[in-house]
Amino acid sequence: MKTIVLALTAALALACSSASAQKKYDPGASDTEIRIGQTMPYSGPASIYGEVGKTQAAYFRMVNDLGGVNGRKINFLSLDDGYSPPKTVEGVRKLVEQDEVLLLYGMFGTATNSAIHRYVNARKVPHLLLLTGASKWNDPAKNPWSMGFYPDYPSEAKVYARQILESKPNARIAVLYQNDDYGRDYLKGFKEGLGAKASAMIVAEASYELTDPTVDSQIVQLRGSGADVLVSFSTAKAAIQTLRKVHDTGWKPTHYLAQGAALIGAVFNPAGPEKAAGVISTAYSKDPNDKQWENDAAFQEWLAFMKKYRPEADLRLGSHVYAYSSARLMVDILRASGDTLTRENVLKQAASIKAVQLPMFLPGVVVSSSPDDYRLIKSLQPVVFDGTRWNKLGSFVSIN
Repeated sequence: MKTIVLALTAALALACSSASAQKKYDPGASDTEIRIGQTMPYSGPASIYGEVGKTQAAYFRMVNDLGGVNGRKINFLSLDDGYSPPKTVEGVRKLVEQDEVLLLYGMFGTATNSAIHRYVNARKVPHLLLLTGASKWNDPAKNPWSMGFYPDYPSEAKVYARQILESKPNARIAVLYQNDDYGRDYLKGFKEGLGAKASAMIVAEASYELTDPTVDSQIVQLRGSGADVLVSFSTAKAAIQTLRKVHDTGWKPTHYLAQGAALIGAVFNPAGPEKAAGVISTAYSKDPNDKQWENDAAFQEWLAFMKKYRPEADLRLGSHVYAYSSARLMVDILRASGDTLTRENVLKQAASIKAVQLPMFLPGVVVSSSPDDYRLIKSLQPVVFDGTRWNKLGSFVSIN
C-alpha cells in the first residue's frame, strides 16, 4: 500500500510539474487573455493610416468570435498618438507599465517607433510587425525586440534605382522626400542603388515636413531643374498634392512613388486617377481595386470579413488588405507560441517564420524570418498604374 501511495504521489508531482511546464506566462497573458498594445495615428496629419488600426482591431474581434487563440481572447489596446513621437512615448509607457501588455504590435511610422524602440528593447518587450520599413527594424544585434512587417525602405528604393538605370540610363532625376527617418532612409537606399552615378543623375532634391500645408513650392522647384524623372518618397497627403501639382503645371516626368503612398483608394482617387496614370511603384499584395481578384477565393474571404466586421470602411483602401494580412500573421505567431506565452518565446516564434503564403499576398510572395534576418517580405513586383489598375512591369525583384 505504501508503495502505491508513493507511486501516486510521484505521479501527481510529475503531472503538476508537467502542467506547470506546459503553461508559462509573462505579464499580459493568462489562461483566458492575451493583452496586445499599440499606438496609431487616429488623428493628426497621418490619420488616414488609422484605418489600419481599426481593421486590425476588427480582425482580432473576428478571432475572438471564433474562440480566440488557443482558447484565449485577444485584448487589443490601441491608443491614438496623432503621429506625434512624444504622444507615442506616453502611450507606450502606459501600455507597458500600467496595462502590462505582453507585446506591442503593428505600430505605424518610422519617427514614432524610433521614439520608443530603445525603451522597449531595454524592457525586452516584443515590438513586432511594425508599419514602417526603416532599415533599423532589421537589426537583431542592436534591436532584437523590434521587427518590421512592411518591406524594407532602402531595398524598395534600390528597386526603383535599378529600374531607372536599366530603362533610362541618362535620366535627370528629381527627388522629393519627407524630412524624417522615413524619407531619409528611402533617399539613402536610392543613392546606394544608383551607385557612382547618383551624383550625376540626381539633379535636384527637395524635402518637406509632414506638417507642411502643401508641397507645391517643392514641386515647382523640382520642375525647374529640368528633370525628366521624379522620385517621390512621401506619405499620402503629400503624394496627393504632388500628383495634382505635377499634372496642373504640365510637367510630364516618369514618376516613381513609394509603395506606402501608391494607393488607388487613398491617394490616386482623391487626386484624380488620370493624374496618376503612368506612376511606377512596387507591390506585394492584392489590390482591392483590381478586378482580376474578383473571383479569387482569398479575396472573397477578405471581402466577407470586411463586410461583416468593418461595414463602414472604404473597401478601396489598400490599407485594409495590409492590416488584415498583418493581423493574420500576428495571430499565427501567437498560436505557434502555444501555452508558453512569454515575451521571449513570442519573439522566438516571430523570428522563425518559415515561408508562409498569406492569403492576400500576391502569388509567390512568401513571408519568412530568421534570428539574423528580420525582413519578412523579400521580393517585390514592380508595377505601373494605367489610370484604372496596376499592371506588372517586368518580373518579381528579390530584395535580399
